[in-house]
Amino acid sequence: MTRGAWFTASAVRVSRAMGDALVSEKVARQRGLLQSFDPRVRLAGVVSLVIAAIVIHSIAVLVMLLALAAVLGPLSRVSLVTLAKRVWLVVLVFTSVIALPALFLTPGVPLSEYSSWGSKITHQGLTSATLLLLRVETTATLTTLLVLTMPWMHLLKALRAFRVPQEVVMMLAMTHRYVFLLAETAGQMFESRQSRTVGVLRRGDRRRVTAQTAGVLLSKSVELSSEVYLAMQSRGFRGEAKVLNEFRFRGSDYLALSAFLVAALLAAWMGRA
Repeated sequence: MTRGAWFTASAVRVSRAMGDALVSEKVARQRGLLQSFDPRVRLAGVVSLVIAAIVIHSIAVLVMLLALAAVLGPLSRVSLVTLAKRVWLVVLVFTSVIALPALFLTPGVPLSEYSSWGSKITHQGLTSATLLLLRVETTATLTTLLVLTMPWMHLLKALRAFRVPQEVVMMLAMTHRYVFLLAETAGQMFESRQSRTVGVLRRGDRRRVTAQTAGVLLSKSVELSSEVYLAMQSRGFRGEAKVLNEFRFRGSDYLALSAFLVAALLAAWMGRA
């Protein structure tokens, strides 16, 4: 197998594996701590913790909040390995690129100085970069736990319960479906192209094929959007997320909501500037 063919086959496998992993709701259907609460409690609780993480200006409190999110993972049937692969490593790479300039550009007391560059790492810069990294890690972990422990339609219905505009909920529903649908369509197009290709294409031909594939995928998405909209309208969809399960508060839900709010308020108070 040539290097190009191997890359194409690998891209198809990765896209399908990503789609299968995200579409599957195995974690949401399991019995865990967060899964036992009402979806509205989960949504309100996680959002309150996310808001607390945003307003916190203490590294120690952010570390405790991140540790709390890490503990909630295994208790909700989300392994630490899954969190590390999906959240922590990805956030570490991308956020570090953004936070790195703050080490040198933030004025303050220098920790070290490089005479050849004339630049210095300041204490305030290190604190700002650490706060940014911890804040993003914490919020990403909490939101990932929310998505993994709740079926997508339940999440949409919970959003409507908090008076989120119907247009926003519809856009989220359609985006969620189209991501996987377009990934599957792109995979099928790659496989189709690969099965009809003999030999190794030149670089110019590969660029032309890639541009043609992108154009066809765009036209397919536009045409498919109209068909899906008409199909949903004909089946009675009017923008409201409807599920068979009715949301009901129990005693444990009130206790969980109180615990979430108390933890968020306490963290915000402890981590105030």
